[in-house]
Amino acid sequence: MNKAIAVCGKGGVGKTTIAALMCKLLLEHNNIKGLAIDADPGAGLSQATSLPIKKTVNDLREEIIACSQERTADPSNLAASIDYQLMESLTEHQNLAFLAVGRPEEDGCYCQVNTFLREAIQMLVSHFDYTIIDAEAGIEQLNRRVMERIDFLMLVSDLSAKGLHVAKTIRDVGAKNIKDHAVGLVLNRVKEEKEVSRIEQSIDLPLLGWIPEDQNVNDFDCNAKSFLHFPEAPALQASRSIFARLPE
Repeated sequence: MNKAIAVCGKGGVGKTTIAALMCKLLLEHNNIKGLAIDADPGAGLSQATSLPIKKTVNDLREEIIACSQERTADPSNLAASIDYQLMESLTEHQNLAFLAVGRPEEDGCYCQVNTFLREAIQMLVSHFDYTIIDAEAGIEQLNRRVMERIDFLMLVSDLSAKGLHVAKTIRDVGAKNIKDHAVGLVLNRVKEEKEVSRIEQSIDLPLLGWIPEDQNVNDFDCNAKSFLHFPEAPALQASRSIFARLPE
């Protein structure tokens, strides 16, 4: 199966919450081997799931650089060990593994980290049935082809014009930089179903589903509760319907 799903959108629309709920749903399927990747340097998915970070992608990158500079390892052996080191960096929780990108200590752009993250995604996806990636807000990682090994772009937006515009932009950038993938829009924080109909008629994005305004989400956010323990509330029920519609 080996499906990789990137949860993308404008900052503040709730993509990390939805990615965390997708992780919660993976735990409901013991026969599925799942991987969650927190690709946002802010480590929001780690906080939303309360999954500890064992070693970040950036930590591993820096270790490899240090070994190369100090010549403490043969280059061929070092390259052969990267896959093993990545697997060893995963935090495991039941049938779900977790990896965070981390952030470099030095100032400047994330180009090198993103390059390493792209290679990590390409390697890891083949080991899991489903990979859920909480992408960095906006289009930067798509522009840099970090997500080129993706099967489905889950575009998350609230009902704002700005959120929907960013979702369409991500769709367009993904069309240029990702081969053979599908796209679906998830509307978040919906108060009335008629709002969904209005947007569906006015936007040229396939609607995967929508998640209603749910006070439980606010409670979990404000009190730093793990969404892996989210109750059988409207937001989870809607997320389950969305998960069921993901392509096989």
